Amino acid sequence: MCVAVDGVPRSARLDLLPLRAGHADEMARVLSDPALHTFIGGRPETLDELRARYRRVLAGSPDPAVSWLTWVLRLRDEGCLTGYVQATLSPGAVGPEAEIAWVVGTPWQGRGLAGEAARALTGRLVSRGVRTVVAYIHPDHHASASVARACGLAPTGLWQDGERRWQRDVPDGVPQTA
Repeated sequence: MCVAVDGVPRSARLDLLPLRAGHADEMARVLSDPALHTFIGGRPETLDELRARYRRVLAGSPDPAVSWLTWVLRLRDEGCLTGYVQATLSPGAVGPEAEIAWVVGTPWQGRGLAGEAARALTGRLVSRGVRTVVAYIHPDHHASASVARACGLAPTGLWQDGERRWQRDVPDGVPQTA
């Protein structure tokens, strides 16, 4: 369940804070483990690279029909950032569509934080009228498949860059609750 306190989306243990450029310093440490890139590819970004990426993200999509939304995850009990969730919103065939993703730093994995954050994100999006939620997941990334299932997504037969498309459709008349 996702609730907002003072405008900040919250789950049981996490505050979802809108991304700011200043988050790069702490997030560079959160995202520094090369093991995080096993399924998503690449390597950890340097602090300067992460700052530049955050500036690009915060500037917004060059396509006016597309919105980029990113929240960093603050674990309230520990008072630290632990990862992020993001959504790319675009017009879809039956209404607004969101492609979502989540990353939790290695020290905080295995505690259910990714699922908690992704459910909060999905609930927030659906409550705001998103009709289709999708995620692309590497076929060997079983933890992310579990997170997708927890968000109500199911695997489809579609693939992109070696990742399976998971999808949740919100039919007409379904209560839009977070």
